[in-house]
Amino acid sequence: MRAEALSLRGFRTYEHAACSLGTGLTVIWGPNGSGKTNLLEALYVGCTGRSCRTPNDRELVRFGSDATRVELRTADTAGGHRITVAYAPGQPKRMQIDGSPVERLLDASERPLVSVFLPDRLDLVKGAPSLRRAHLDQFVAALWPARAQTRRSYAHALAQRNALLTRIKAGFVAPASLDAWDQRLAQCGYELMTDRSAALDAMAETFADTAGRLALDGTPSVAYRPRSHADTQAGLLAELAERRDADIERGYSGHGPHRDDLVLKREGRELSKYGSQGQQRLALLALLLAEREVIAERRQRTPLLLLDDVMSELDGARRSALVELLSDTPGQVVITATDLEHVPGAEDPAAVRIHVADGQLTQTEETSLA
Repeated sequence: MRAEALSLRGFRTYEHAACSLGTGLTVIWGPNGSGKTNLLEALYVGCTGRSCRTPNDRELVRFGSDATRVELRTADTAGGHRITVAYAPGQPKRMQIDGSPVERLLDASERPLVSVFLPDRLDLVKGAPSLRRAHLDQFVAALWPARAQTRRSYAHALAQRNALLTRIKAGFVAPASLDAWDQRLAQCGYELMTDRSAALDAMAETFADTAGRLALDGTPSVAYRPRSHADTQAGLLAELAERRDADIERGYSGHGPHRDDLVLKREGRELSKYGSQGQQRLALLALLLAEREVIAERRQRTPLLLLDDVMSELDGARRSALVELLSDTPGQVVITATDLEHVPGAEDPAAVRIHVADGQLTQTEETSLA
């Protein structure tokens, strides 16, 4: 499954735009502020139904436009599909695959898997644990789509338990009414912990190797840090029982997988606290590349990789190392850059080059860099 062509209407800085994508490398290049990141964002919207930059869909609508529309054409052995995402402020977002409405693109097998690197995505390394938990759960769902329901089941059980804790604290119901929801939370929670641990185990060695090849020194590592120490469902249930009185007093559940974290380290120290911004950026890039490699190996589907302005922060050796890593996992890569010379391999006749200027796209498949 690959992304073949993209068309936009009323999206960010674009009134109308259309382009095709290469089967391997596509480079979107042009001056700062020309709309390169917007084009990358539109690709992400076409693959997922949501933005990688903002939770507010209103921001996607071009000034002066009444609505925005993204259409992504895909290709596979069966022929391909047409995915559309349309939004007008004040109205529900409409998503369709081959003309049929869908509620969630993320659950659709007809969409390309996608991973994105943005400069401001460093929050995934140095930000709140909730960001890393959400990312880890997305990785679990990409590896094992059927297990995506586990996270939703846990979230539902947690919400029900928290609502009941509020009622108990107010004196409306007895504490014993928590028994059934404690059982459910322990069941879903242990399954969620097991999934997260398995996903990190599958990726840890690849991450260390990838980070090393990007010259992130100091023995980089990634690990799962669960809040619970339980190794069975019964053990998690016992932990919830021990903390019941405290949970009732505060009115919410303070223990469980909703407090877990994913930890990136270098020389045994957490990069979120002790890493430089350059080291954090390399660790994030290594994490995304390692996840992509593991997903490609396990599912025989390589995610579309979107890299925004990554080359400007790397020296020549690391740029070459990145391109070599990308070539190790065949699949589509879209990179934005201000200059083609910043992207090793951009001169390859097989690469697709899209120049962005003044909201207009010019596409070539053969460009001289002389």
